[in-house]
Amino acid sequence: MMPRCSISPSSDVQLFQTFNGIQQLSQTHNFKAWFLDQFGVLHDGKQPYPGAISTLEKLATTGAKMVIISNSSRRSSITIEKMKSLGFDPSLFVGAITSGELTHQHLLRRDDAWFAKLGRSCIHMTWSDRGALSLEGLGLRVVDKVEEAEFVLAHGTEALGLPSGSVLPMELEDLEKILEQCAAKNIPMVVANPDFVTVEARALRVMPGTLATKYEKLGGEVKWMGKPDEVKQLDHY
Repeated sequence: MMPRCSISPSSDVQLFQTFNGIQQLSQTHNFKAWFLDQFGVLHDGKQPYPGAISTLEKLATTGAKMVIISNSSRRSSITIEKMKSLGFDPSLFVGAITSGELTHQHLLRRDDAWFAKLGRSCIHMTWSDRGALSLEGLGLRVVDKVEEAEFVLAHGTEALGLPSGSVLPMELEDLEKILEQCAAKNIPMVVANPDFVTVEARALRVMPGTLATKYEKLGGEVKWMGKPDEVKQLDHY
C-alpha cells in the first residue's frame, strides 16, 4: 500500500529521527505530544515489550501527551481496554485513534460523499479466533449472498459474518473466492485495517490489507481507512 500523503523535502527540517529503542524516548524532552503505534511498538499482541510501560510512565512525568494511533480494525475504546489488559495504565493516554474507529464513524455519519452513496447491505469479512466485531448501531444488513450485497466490509481475515450475527470461520483462500464474485458484481470494499500483516507474539498474522490488495488486483474499488491515509481525517476525532 502506497502512502496517500506526502511532505515536501526541505534542507531546514529534519523529518525523521531514529531511536535505538523505546526506552530512549523517555530520555528526550523535545516533544510535548507523542503519537504511538501499538502492535510492534508497545507490545506484540500478547505482552508489552520490555521497558515499554516504564518508558511511558517516565514520559508522563514530563507532561507529555500520548495518543495511540493504530491500524486496528477495532474501535478506540476497545483498543484502550486492550492496553489495560496488557498492563498499561489507561490514564497514560489522551485517547486512541484507530482505523476501525474511523471506519465506524464514517459508516455511521455518512457525511463523506463516498460513504453517503454506499448501500446498507454488506458482505462482512471479520475475525473468528481474535473475536468478532460488532456492527451494532450502524444500520447495516449483513448478507452471505454476493447477489444481495452492496459493498464489502473487511474487518478481519478469519471468517465471514452471517445474517444471524454469528460468524463462519473460513480460510483466506475461501474469502478471496468470495471477493472474486464481489469484483465481478463491481461493488466497492471498505477495509477497516489496511495493514498486510501484524505481529502476534513471535508470529505474523495476515491482516485485511491483504484482502484489499487482492480486491484491487481483481479490479475492485477499495476505500482504505487508516495510516497512511490523509491526516485531515484525524480532525474529526
